[in-house]
Amino acid sequence: MQTQRKSLNKIVSMLALAMLLSASLDVAALAQAKKEKSLYQRLGGYDAIAAVVDDFIGRLVGDPRFEKFFTGFSLDSKKRIRQHLVDQLCLATGGPCVYLGREMKPTHQGLGITEDDWTAAVKHLSDSLDKFKVPKKEKGEVLTLVSTLKKDIVEK
Repeated sequence: MQTQRKSLNKIVSMLALAMLLSASLDVAALAQAKKEKSLYQRLGGYDAIAAVVDDFIGRLVGDPRFEKFFTGFSLDSKKRIRQHLVDQLCLATGGPCVYLGREMKPTHQGLGITEDDWTAAVKHLSDSLDKFKVPKKEKGEVLTLVSTLKKDIVEK
């Protein structure tokens, strides 16, 4: 009986120690997670993302090869497209935005976007990120996120 009690006490002590260690590891993990900011935060939040999008759209609209993609849109439609881009990038980077636009494939289907168009658009985005001095790491993360959309946008 005494031996069983000692064994039981050891087991209880070990379980208590394990729980204590587990709790402290969870606290450490939470503390680490709080230290690591989201890409949204590292980019500077909503206003910074909106500024990059505005510059990016300005570059696209100013590039003659993209003229055909913006012809026929009303000013209101252009503002809606801009807001969709801001919301999409905000959400994708971990921000609090909600994207209410359509999926990329049906949105771009039939536009005939080529590999060259894609490359030029990514260059414009890269230039916009550079204009706002987005650090290399964050710029790479944004471009990686955007690259996941390529399969649904490029047709040719």
